[in-house]
Amino acid sequence: MDFDNIWYLNMGNLLKVLTCTDLEQGPNFFLDFENAQPTDSEREVWDQVNVVLKDARGILDELQAYRGAGEEIRAAIQHPNDENLQEKAWSAVVPLVGKLKKFYEFSQRLEAALHGLLGALTSTPYSPTQHLEREQALAKQFAEILHFTLRFDELKMTNPAIQNDFSYYRRTLNRMRINNVPAEGENEVNNELANRMSLFYAEATPMLKTLSDATTKFVSEHKNLPIENTTDCLSTMASVCRVMLETPEYRSRFASEETASFCLRVMVGVIILYDYVHPVGAFAKTSKMDMKGCIKVLRDQPPNSVEGLLNALRYTTKHLNDETTSKQIRIMLQ
Repeated sequence: MDFDNIWYLNMGNLLKVLTCTDLEQGPNFFLDFENAQPTDSEREVWDQVNVVLKDARGILDELQAYRGAGEEIRAAIQHPNDENLQEKAWSAVVPLVGKLKKFYEFSQRLEAALHGLLGALTSTPYSPTQHLEREQALAKQFAEILHFTLRFDELKMTNPAIQNDFSYYRRTLNRMRINNVPAEGENEVNNELANRMSLFYAEATPMLKTLSDATTKFVSEHKNLPIENTTDCLSTMASVCRVMLETPEYRSRFASEETASFCLRVMVGVIILYDYVHPVGAFAKTSKMDMKGCIKVLRDQPPNSVEGLLNALRYTTKHLNDETTSKQIRIMLQ
């Protein structure tokens, strides 16, 4: 019997530990984010999601390389009567808006992919824990979507050029319309799409907002499915990541140190999603999230490597400042 089969069999017993109430002991298992492969029953959904995920790396690379047209825009604003500078700024901005459109359209594809994954990972008759046991390749894809989302939003938050470029594009386009000047860039982004893109980029964390809205929409569209099927899937995923990170014997199995940062991002991503979707959020005492344990794991990492993730918990969650959040958790996140 090969390793994969042994691992699949073991997952059944190991993941069942997650359903025990005494999580202080820590469930004793290892989820292989590095090598999980789809089974026949996962293949259809996995293939659909994989088509989207294949483009994720390229989107992040393009976003990381996004420099903006700040200089050209400043020159055009400072010299409003210099037609040459106006044309130069417009020519610089139009292809950048094409990139911003591509990023926005990718968020729509990601939303559809998440919808398919949630459908597979929360369907009856299996519990969320059983789904993770049976469909590890889909769980890995879900983790990859979360990892991408947090990385995209980190890059977007530190790049003010994105909103500046798009604002300039819209202002210039409106001026051209008023003056009946034909604009080649308008074919790229019409007014209705520009409105949607404006809302998207106005968010501090646009991809996370897309996933949160998509998860909430999934829950509301599946009224026959208990909301716990979705929220338990998220809290279970957070437990998986937390335990692997805080258990040296498991962490030492990661072939790459990148896997540790992957787990950290995924853990934070599912906490934020849970906080948006669950009626009382992730921070209440009744929540199934071990918030103290998760924050401790983050605090145990080199400070520079997790500040962005701690900020995501501080500033992009919904319920942190609720009265139901314990003082201890607030202090841990200060």
